[in-house]
Amino acid sequence: MRADTIAAVTEDIYKSLANDNQDIDLHINRLKEALLAAGAKQAVFDPERLVYSNRAGRKTMQAYFKKRGVAVVFQ
Repeated sequence: MRADTIAAVTEDIYKSLANDNQDIDLHINRLKEALLAAGAKQAVFDPERLVYSNRAGRKTMQAYFKKRGVAVVFQ
């Protein structure tokens, strides 16, 4: 299995969010592994690229990812 970079997995998450959350849990697990490999503590996302970039959408995303062990912050 190849090691994913945080940037590559983040791009896949943006695509998944645009495709009605298709395979989102798979991408979250990949992101968690990439963060551990890089020694990072949180994932950074651009709110402009989210399908729902309002406050409620960002908070929902943060809560969903947090339940799966990934801390999310926005630029």
